[in-house]
Amino acid sequence: MTAVSPPVRVARSAPVRPAGYGLVRAGRASFLVHRRSALVAVGLLLVLAAASVAYLCVGERFVPPSEVVKVLLGDGSSFVVEELRLPRLATGLMAGAAFGVAGALIQTVARNPLASPDVIGISQGAGAVTVAAMTFGLTSYAVIPYVSIAGGLLAAGLVYVFAWRGGLHATRFVLIGIGFAIALRSLTHLFMTKGDYLVAQQAQIWMTGSLNGRGWDESLPLRVTLLVMLPAVLWAARAQRTVSLDDDTATALGVRLGRVRLGLVAVGVVLASVATGVAGPVDFVALLAPQIARRTTRTAQIPLLCSALTGALVVILADLLGRRLLAPTELPVGVLTAAVGAPYLIWLIMRSRGVGGKA
Repeated sequence: MTAVSPPVRVARSAPVRPAGYGLVRAGRASFLVHRRSALVAVGLLLVLAAASVAYLCVGERFVPPSEVVKVLLGDGSSFVVEELRLPRLATGLMAGAAFGVAGALIQTVARNPLASPDVIGISQGAGAVTVAAMTFGLTSYAVIPYVSIAGGLLAAGLVYVFAWRGGLHATRFVLIGIGFAIALRSLTHLFMTKGDYLVAQQAQIWMTGSLNGRGWDESLPLRVTLLVMLPAVLWAARAQRTVSLDDDTATALGVRLGRVRLGLVAVGVVLASVATGVAGPVDFVALLAPQIARRTTRTAQIPLLCSALTGALVVILADLLGRRLLAPTELPVGVLTAAVGAPYLIWLIMRSRGVGGKA
């Protein structure tokens, strides 16, 4: 008789998990989370919460932190907190988050840390169209953000078309964007000189980037846009991983790079433009926030959540300093962010040249 050997059971090997990632399960779904990014996000949330409480406390009249917390929890009432500071804080948080995500997406597509909405002409396009609308009598903050979106999309489309030469080269994209930014800024000043004096003054204040006087009504377009764009941002967080790969690898995986890049740019442009329409062109937030997030998390691609939290933190801290640094004189938030961002931009350019022109 021939002996029959028992069936051999082969052990199934567990899938290889990338170093630094942890597996999180939510019901039947599971996904990988970068541990350091998660810790940085939690840390940023805690710092942002503390900064927000300080923002609501500090002003011409100091409000104790205990009273601020009670108001936030619905157990107290304060006109200064609820009607004056809280709407301004919420606008700053949303605008900073929008700038942070927009900068992260555009830098991912361009593969260049110099590429941000305020460097490559997107913010300038939104500003030029907005100031033109103000010149012709459109001064409603309920409509201006949507006009800014149209201007940002138009500027981004022009830069994208002129930079495309059988592909999107990072250096060409940035240089053409800088050229458009200069031209559009000149066009903005031309509109300001042609308009009514009072309208020109209003446009000048808006152009500095300020949260002064921003209430719930003024921030409504930003809130609506962020809510509508949330599914697109979630898609972008997933899509940017494939765009970060080299072109040959992404194409071999079946990724349509042209469409994905165009989609990422469109999401970034809409976010940057609507934030510009509400708060004005707050310069360098979209440049700084993604790079700070990337360096703190040490990830291959720019993390969108950490970029959003960093952008929000930069804006409210700059606005808090602007309110109290030379009190009672109030500095626009854009002045403070430019004072920090301009030296960083110079350092970034010098560093790029020092490594053979690669950013």
